[in-house]
Amino acid sequence: MLYGADYNPDQWPEDVWDEDVRLMQEAGVNIVSLGIFAWSRIQPAEDVWDFDWLDTVIGKLHAGGIGVNLATATASPPPWVSATYPETLPADESGASYWPGSRQHFAPSSPTYRRLAGELVRRLAERYAHHPAVIMWHVGNEFGCHLPMDFSDAARDAYRVWLRDKYATIDALNGAWGTSFWSQRYGSFDEIFPPRLAPYSHNPSSMLDFRRFTSDMLLECYLMERAILHEAGAAQPITTNFMGPFKPADYRRWAPFMDVIADDCYPDPSNPHRVRDAAFQRDLVRSLKPGVPWLLWEQATDAVNWRPSNPGKRPGALIAETAQSIARGADGIMFFQWRQSRAGSEKFHSAMLPHAGTETRVWNAVTELGARLAALPELPAPGRDARVALVFDWEAWWAVEERDHPTEIDYLALVLEWYGGFHARNIQVDIVGPEEVDAGYDLVVAPALYLLRDEGAAALARFVDGGGILLAGPFTDIVDEHDQFRSGGFVTQLAPVLGVRFEDFGALGGVSTGGAGVGALSPHAAQAARATGAAATVTFGLDGASLCGRLVAERVHAVDATVVASFETGLTAGSPALTRHPHGSGEGWYVATQPVAAGLDAVVATVIEASGVRPVVAGLPAGVEAARRGDLVTLINHGDVRVEIAIEGIDAETGAPVERVALESQGVAFVHAPAAASEPARKTEPFVAERSEASIATAGIPAR
Repeated sequence: MLYGADYNPDQWPEDVWDEDVRLMQEAGVNIVSLGIFAWSRIQPAEDVWDFDWLDTVIGKLHAGGIGVNLATATASPPPWVSATYPETLPADESGASYWPGSRQHFAPSSPTYRRLAGELVRRLAERYAHHPAVIMWHVGNEFGCHLPMDFSDAARDAYRVWLRDKYATIDALNGAWGTSFWSQRYGSFDEIFPPRLAPYSHNPSSMLDFRRFTSDMLLECYLMERAILHEAGAAQPITTNFMGPFKPADYRRWAPFMDVIADDCYPDPSNPHRVRDAAFQRDLVRSLKPGVPWLLWEQATDAVNWRPSNPGKRPGALIAETAQSIARGADGIMFFQWRQSRAGSEKFHSAMLPHAGTETRVWNAVTELGARLAALPELPAPGRDARVALVFDWEAWWAVEERDHPTEIDYLALVLEWYGGFHARNIQVDIVGPEEVDAGYDLVVAPALYLLRDEGAAALARFVDGGGILLAGPFTDIVDEHDQFRSGGFVTQLAPVLGVRFEDFGALGGVSTGGAGVGALSPHAAQAARATGAAATVTFGLDGASLCGRLVAERVHAVDATVVASFETGLTAGSPALTRHPHGSGEGWYVATQPVAAGLDAVVATVIEASGVRPVVAGLPAGVEAARRGDLVTLINHGDVRVEIAIEGIDAETGAPVERVALESQGVAFVHAPAAASEPARKTEPFVAERSEASIATAGIPAR
């Protein structure tokens, strides 16, 4: 188990470096990420290089038995770069430059930035590629975190090249973008600009391509540095740090180029759904590279500094949050950062070594955690433990959140609601793209899959035909990969699987106490709708109960599907709200609204019963989370009271047999407990742990 933090010795005088190593050993640290923001120290001027301090630090760490995850230091150019080469600066929608004084002030597509960054990486690689202390490479840092889009002239030029490579001819682009609308037809690629400030809506097809381009430009920067490291003979694993469900970068497209997935996760102590949301993020990053343990590259020991209010963690939460990562596939636990900064924007951000020193609650917590992690045995690799898959797709995210739709949809929030229905039941879930759905799952949920590519639709159809259960909707299978309607209406690809005909979206208007389109709502239902970001609700009946739905009450017709639940109020009263249709050896279900709270819970319970999937551990008290990793079951008590749980197995930390475990609030237990022999056999085929890189082009990224 790797354990450590970002280490920034360049922020401190040399006389504390020995103390750092000594205290790292005391805390159980065995790895640090070094030099992430050290470009200005390594290269204080264009023709001046200083590696002596870095040699010294790496030597001290190595002598202390601490491995180095060496950063390429390209995440924040020094002031001389923008002063000498202003063309490296990014720009906002109006074309105005973002200026230095913060971080990430570079245009990812700038040839000059790439040349300067490449020279830095080359010198680092030539000097340290074979150093015994360097066990990993950390390329850049949180690509796109503060600059999700760049509209500079460098982006303009690169975007035109990207579009030529994608479409070959301007006529093909005009067809894909539907530019006959609003007289947008282009005569050449040189007429195209990034979607800068405009009087009204941009062409949604062009916005979709610009988001693809933005993700690809960031990925090209990573791939450039990766190639330089390889050319210098670096044989260590190479990665960068993801940020969970981060909208600007399509991490599923990035994953094949990472030797190991690394992620930064900062649950908000004030978020009532923090346990669910963090579990989703950890399941997402685990699912990006199946079968390969991942690394938690950053978390906070206590409070952060960048939210409007920054409360600290409750006692025990550090171990509980860490255990959630381990349970869901992590083999490395790290923090931002080792020593708390005394200057700069992040000086109020907590660290392993607080500014107040070692006689502190935080220091006691990190040393206790280090000792506990060191005592863990070798952990099983995360296997194919989930029998439920939740479809989460970046391109669908980008497209569904554009303007001018029947209703505004917060895609991530909606997906999290569905995930929560399974997480609350401790049912293991993989987070996959539509093309990744296969026979290893029993149940697949695909909400708001607005943009559905041909390959994804084919995979979903094969899954159902082979015996799986698919729950789709609402707002699914509406447009193609160009954000255009297909011929024949909506839900055209999945119609045979679902057995329905889609007529209209039925967007719900403002919250009402009765009348057109909504029907009577109780105050509680209206309050619940507002709490989940709804504009209004409609009621539908399932198992004799009246339940609420929000966003839309789609008008669908059951062609040869069975109607499981119907709308009771509004313009769609009497039409299907939930349908079930046998297809091949499986079933396709469709829900025509976004159920609220009890409604979503009832729908999830219904499809769980139909699919036969089971929780990791049944009958757990509220607030207790369970996750499986091979034969390792992790139990975490996020509640406020002590609980006892019946589970037979071997305590992974002590080796003692157990039949019950007692957990105080925030308590954690790791138990080797193989899956029950009575569990139904999975309809699985051997899965491939590593995605093939055979399609990687010499230039870096395979064509979209």
